[in-house]
Amino acid sequence: MKNKVILVTGIGGNVGQGIIRNIRVSYPDIEIIGTDIVAVSSGNHLCEKVYVLPSSKDKRYISAVKKICSKEKVDLIIPSTDYEVYYLALHKDSLPVVACSDANFAGICLNKYKTWENFCKYKIPFAETILPVRYNGEFKQFIVKPAEGRGSRDIFINPSNIKNFSKNFIVQKYYKGKEITTGFYVTKSGTLLGHITMLRALNNGTTSQCEVTRDYDNAVEEIIKKIMSHFSIKGSCNIQSIVTKNGNIIPFELNCRISGTNSIRSHFGFEDVCYTVDEYLYNKTPKKPIIIGGSAVRILMDVIYPWKKLSEIENKSTEHIIF
Repeated sequence: MKNKVILVTGIGGNVGQGIIRNIRVSYPDIEIIGTDIVAVSSGNHLCEKVYVLPSSKDKRYISAVKKICSKEKVDLIIPSTDYEVYYLALHKDSLPVVACSDANFAGICLNKYKTWENFCKYKIPFAETILPVRYNGEFKQFIVKPAEGRGSRDIFINPSNIKNFSKNFIVQKYYKGKEITTGFYVTKSGTLLGHITMLRALNNGTTSQCEVTRDYDNAVEEIIKKIMSHFSIKGSCNIQSIVTKNGNIIPFELNCRISGTNSIRSHFGFEDVCYTVDEYLYNKTPKKPIIIGGSAVRILMDVIYPWKKLSEIENKSTEHIIF
């Protein structure tokens, strides 16, 4: 009997690498095919095979994924980037099993202005958001950032030339307070399996330090259930929020995928990668999480390939040292 095969996309990023490390720990017999837009990344040493894919926006993307899945007999695809979630969801009927929500919800999550519009419609909390061309001094303090950006890039606080920003940007009210990140998992039957919230600090858009908190569980769960009542959500999602001084929780971004702290939160009882594999690969009902306290600090590590040029690096079979 052949081993199960999972294709993980975006292995050059911390999300994809975390997904693979979690799979390696809990399902050592699974074969992992990794993909990225470059041939060599920091995820190569984790995969049996690595393939280069065009950008998910490229019209060749889906046909390339299909070829890989056919050649490698892929059983499950776990996308790790937002756009790949969206495009794979659009074509999931012609692919192996894809662990994702439907394309409509994924598309809403791609754009913060669309998220704001849809959440307003159902009175779900979200940071007040306006397009630059419509902004007329509504906020005392504000942030201008890409409507579809991520990773804290191209962010401007209180810029004076708002009208010069294109429709690809948004203006959000600036909320002072603690930043929290919440991962939650919705089963295929539509049930909220559980959630975990962590206080966090960022470095270049990626969590560098975090600490589990239970202080906001009830309020966060109320927001999650409001979202679930109006949108078709499946699998793992992530909400980024600000807790204001008066205790209000204001989400400002929603990621319709497994998020970057998956490699951290699995140590504190929230194993959304395992829930995904259990449900979508083995048709098993995942166990409800039991959250424990704790904190984590991220560090840089190196993958060393003695006597190898970058062009000679392939996958985990290439001799390497983790340092």
